[in-house]
Amino acid sequence: MKYQAHETAVVDAGCEIGEGTRVWHFSHIMAGSVIGKNCNLGQNVFVASGVRLGDNVKVQNNVSIYTGVVCEDDVFLGPSCVFTNVINPRSAVPRKDQYKKTLVERGASIGANATILCGHVIGRFAMIGAGAVVTRDVPPYALVVGNPSRQVGWVSEQGHHLIFDANGIAVCPESGQRYALRDGKVLELKDEAE
Repeated sequence: MKYQAHETAVVDAGCEIGEGTRVWHFSHIMAGSVIGKNCNLGQNVFVASGVRLGDNVKVQNNVSIYTGVVCEDDVFLGPSCVFTNVINPRSAVPRKDQYKKTLVERGASIGANATILCGHVIGRFAMIGAGAVVTRDVPPYALVVGNPSRQVGWVSEQGHHLIFDANGIAVCPESGQRYALRDGKVLELKDEAE
């Protein structure tokens, strides 16, 4: 078997799970979902049909990932965070044809107990604080907190707070990578001519 699943996990026929992925206690992976290589899905995780998780995605305990969600490579989903897929849910009104897409781009992290309302993009390497309620798109490298979430800063690919100098340049204290703040957007300096 190319992946490992705990004996209490329910892995439906018709899902795709990549090599090296681990699925832990009481999790349910539905048919039609695609999970990449070397992922780790903690206890009591639910992955609905149509969900796509890239490689090296870490899903902590008690996370629900509903139809319409796509997480690119290296995404971190903190304990008990949740995604929605309908703007105006009603028990008596079927709305499966109205699911909204949510994209979590490469390297983004979503904190414990955060809620991601559907139809938004969480940008590359963004960081969503614990308990935040995301109601709009989040730019790459942005740090957002609160309910509703608001941006309070920028973070590096390693998750460190970036402090920009008068020239709009910041350096990650862990990696030494340099970043530029240009027109309200953060770019790695290797992505642009200095």
